Amino acid sequence: MKISISGIRGIFSQDLNLHNVINFSRQFGSFIINNSSKPKKECLVARDTRPSSDVILQTVSAALMEQGIDVFDLEVSPTPFVFRESIKYGYAVIVTASHNPLQWNGLKFVVNGRGIFEEELNSIQQENILSSTQYGNSYNIHSNYIPDILELMEKNKYFEYDRKKTKVIGIDPGGGAISTFILKLFKTLDQKFYSINDIEGISSRTPDPTTDDLYELRNLVLSSKLEFGFAFDMDADRVVVVDKNGNKLSSDLTLLLCVASTLSHGLKKYVVSIDTSNAIEHMIRDHGGRLNYSKVGESNVVKEMLDFNADAGGEGSSAGFIMPKFNMCRDGVLACAIISSLNEDLYNDCIQIASNYSTIRSKVPIESNFQNTIIEKIEDKFKGNSYQILKVDGIKILVDDKSWIIIRSSNTEHAIRISVESTPNNVQSLFKQTKEKVLSIYDTIK
Repeated sequence: MKISISGIRGIFSQDLNLHNVINFSRQFGSFIINNSSKPKKECLVARDTRPSSDVILQTVSAALMEQGIDVFDLEVSPTPFVFRESIKYGYAVIVTASHNPLQWNGLKFVVNGRGIFEEELNSIQQENILSSTQYGNSYNIHSNYIPDILELMEKNKYFEYDRKKTKVIGIDPGGGAISTFILKLFKTLDQKFYSINDIEGISSRTPDPTTDDLYELRNLVLSSKLEFGFAFDMDADRVVVVDKNGNKLSSDLTLLLCVASTLSHGLKKYVVSIDTSNAIEHMIRDHGGRLNYSKVGESNVVKEMLDFNADAGGEGSSAGFIMPKFNMCRDGVLACAIISSLNEDLYNDCIQIASNYSTIRSKVPIESNFQNTIIEKIEDKFKGNSYQILKVDGIKILVDDKSWIIIRSSNTEHAIRISVESTPNNVQSLFKQTKEKVLSIYDTIK
């Protein structure tokens, strides 16, 4: 079982069971009771379409109501829908393991419309479970996300170019939580589309579109001559884009497309995780914007966004686009809507900028007790070959204006993550050089 600011995750009935679910739900319930200013405590709940999600959601709801907390049930609902709706209630629990394999499941906690911070995770785990003489009530509700996104798109004129040329797109929900809402969503956005894998819980591919080859979607795009294809994970917080030639776009390019569109509509202040491609900074600086960097992780990006009062940003490594004034989470649905409305000239500009950079993200299995030493010693290996070293998250070595190296401890595994960016003809050699240096240090200290 993995416990982090991203949530509680494990293989259901093995390292994550209903006893764990009850315990974490009770602790979160006590956290709500101790922190909510409302006289009547409330919590939103929702789930994805995994086979185990229904029974886990019922268990979460019962554990919360046991403590006198009223539960507002969205049933099957995408994570971006839940985050936006949760602002009304203050707290939410989402039963999902996002892009993990189907046998996994988990709990994602939401506070004030955002994911939990490190200090809040610590508080939840240390809560003494409270008892109550009153039992909470349960209410079925519906999200206003779809009319809200339409209002956002129309108010900011994201479709102004689209009216000149009708685009048709392909959608692959992967049988996930967005499946139920696909028809209504794109009819509302007046977007023509074809869809596959759009029945809840039924899919011909894996839950993770970033690692799946998306053969069916790519074939649909090519055979029907579509402008784009979009594949979602199980809770729709991330999206993978297929271009009109049937190619999967990189996660950094996906984020770049969202950033470019928002820049063209007047947004200026951005935050991205420190492992995001320089192409994003290139685009933002060229358009007079401002950029701050955060530690890796959605919650860390959001925290920096709130401090910086940022308009948008996200994580290049996951294509996680975030527009905090609309939603304080990675929002694959919003990213899909924005990218599908891009005008052709701006899209081509993004392709040109992205072609100057190539990124490799990998990991090396290393026990946790050796990782800090390796990160400390790696700096000496690159002295004289870099012009700046940053220590926001692990170590980031700026080699030149197009090349950087990041070495950091994994948040979820016994591994060191190595991320490298450079020009396309240099990135492989820089990655090989970096990996060899990491392993050479490891050999001397283990």
